[in-house]
Amino acid sequence: MKNLLAVLAISLTLPAFTATAQTEGMKGDLNDAEIAHIVVTANDVDIEAGNLAKKKAKHEDVHGYAHRMISEHTDVNQQAKDLVKKLGVTPKDNAISQSLKEDGKKNLDKLKDLSGKEFDKAYIDGEITLHEKVINVADNKLVPSVKNEELKALLVKVYPSLVSHLEHARKIKGTLGDKY
Repeated sequence: MKNLLAVLAISLTLPAFTATAQTEGMKGDLNDAEIAHIVVTANDVDIEAGNLAKKKAKHEDVHGYAHRMISEHTDVNQQAKDLVKKLGVTPKDNAISQSLKEDGKKNLDKLKDLSGKEFDKAYIDGEITLHEKVINVADNKLVPSVKNEELKALLVKVYPSLVSHLEHARKIKGTLGDKY
C-alpha cells in the first residue's frame, strides 16, 4: 500500500500532464472516483514504461530500477483496485487520466526509438521529472481532494515511497554521468 503514490508518480511523466494540471480540469476538486481512476491509470502507464525499460535498459542500475517499478506498481495497482472494490467506488475517467494515457503513449513511442545510453538517460530523466511533478500534484490536489478516509490514509501512507523513487532515480542519474 505504501507504494500507491510512487506508482502514480511514475506514470505522470510528460509535460502535457503538467499543462492539464494547471488548466480547467484541475480547477475543481476531484472526487474519489476520479482519484481512483488516476491512480489505476498511472499504475498501468508506468508498468508499461517499466516493461519497456526492463527489455531495453543497458545499465544495470536502470534495469534494476525498471524491475522495482514493475513490481511495486503491479502490487500497488492491485491494492488500489481491491480498495476501490471494497469501497464500492467505480473509477471515473477524467481529463487527468486521459492525459496520462496520451502522455504514456507518447513517452513509450519516444523511448522505443532510443537505445543504449540514450534510452537509459531518457528513461531515468523521465522518472525524475515525473516524481517531482507527482509529489506536487499529490500534495496540492489528490490528498486535499479525497473524501474517503481509507483512500486518503492510503495516499498519505504511500507518500514516502514516492519520495524514495525520486531519490533512487536521482542516484541512478548520478551514476549515468559522462563516463557512461
